[in-house]
Amino acid sequence: MPLLKNALQTLLMNRPIEFFGPLKGLKVVDLTTVLMGPYATQTLADMGADVIKVEPPAGDTVRGIGPTHSPRMGHIFLHVNRNKRSIVLDLKKPEGLEAFYEIAKTADVVVYNIRPLAMRRLGITYEKLKALNPKIIYAGIYGFSEEGPYAGRPAYDDLIQGMSAVPDLMSRSSGGEPRYVPLTLADRTVGLMAANAILAAVYSRNTTGEGQEVEIPMFETMVQYVLSDHLSGQTFVPPTGPSGYPRLLVKERKPYKTLDGYLCVLVYNDRQWENFLSLIGKSEWLETDPRFKNIGARTKHINELYALVAESMSTKTSAEWLSLLEGADIPCMPLNTIDSLLDDPHLIQTGMLETVTHPTEGQIRQLGVPVQCSKTKINHLQRPARHLGEDSIGVLREAGFTDDQINHLKAIGATSQFQSEQRCES
Repeated sequence: MPLLKNALQTLLMNRPIEFFGPLKGLKVVDLTTVLMGPYATQTLADMGADVIKVEPPAGDTVRGIGPTHSPRMGHIFLHVNRNKRSIVLDLKKPEGLEAFYEIAKTADVVVYNIRPLAMRRLGITYEKLKALNPKIIYAGIYGFSEEGPYAGRPAYDDLIQGMSAVPDLMSRSSGGEPRYVPLTLADRTVGLMAANAILAAVYSRNTTGEGQEVEIPMFETMVQYVLSDHLSGQTFVPPTGPSGYPRLLVKERKPYKTLDGYLCVLVYNDRQWENFLSLIGKSEWLETDPRFKNIGARTKHINELYALVAESMSTKTSAEWLSLLEGADIPCMPLNTIDSLLDDPHLIQTGMLETVTHPTEGQIRQLGVPVQCSKTKINHLQRPARHLGEDSIGVLREAGFTDDQINHLKAIGATSQFQSEQRCES
């Protein structure tokens, strides 16, 4: 039985995959690690791109983070590396670097997220790749633009959140100490920006015939993200007021406590405030209280008005308020926890959360793709996250390497191939 199980796992993991989706035919060589870059390339892979993840012999660091069934298959890795192929190449060995060049010759995109200086030390530059493949898109995702004084500095999600004033906003809104948002906010935001920028460059290449180098810096991306909301009066020269969007910074902007739980409620436009005041028996305030005159007046007094909503919410149960607010066409939803999200009927029905069987990791919860195209169907799980080097031989053969050449690369430690007998028996 174990032999049969291994044979079935091998068949599942190595069966031919016909990728489909709007990016079918796009070949991406992925040199990224940890989260920001892999999230960008998984976005492309989910849309049908053939993403070849190039890993060092030790593998992507994030493989070791969090709960695992099999060694080096951590939960975060599973959620940002599906739909890719994995090849091991030691780029510090000349033979490994030459193998990479051969693969890049037929690629549309090469993506990396280490500092440009480190890429130059490896010998992987736009100039080198352009000479091999004039149509290549060479995309770098890293901390700071190469044109500024911070160029070359190391950058992580926490650092970029801090530099782009996110903890300051948390402090201003709560009255407490500065805190990072408990999400990899910068990594994921910049990852999405990177996917957009790469596709823009691909579109340009398809219309002009020319590849190009693309820079996606974390700091600049997050500053745009933050200041679009919070530049406020500092938008104008000279300033017409302080920075900060008041509605987002008030202490009362939070889920409201009811008699038996919490609700998320947003009373925002003129009609919603009219209906809400009617629900609490204060319709006359629309005429007598200048705070309700228009959205500008409400924004100036938003903390007081949100405090009014909070006080009102505390007088009834969540079910009572949901019925009243929905009837008054005021946006409201229950407050989810991470655990309650797993049972959300909408997410389950739309496929955003489903349980699938990974060939080696057993049953896992898989996150779906939130977008769909009517003509080019998107299947979020065309290939589960791969073990380290699971596709090394296949990718090298595609690049024209003979079995003897592949065996030589394996013998000198420039590549390796994950073997089926290494898989867990869970």
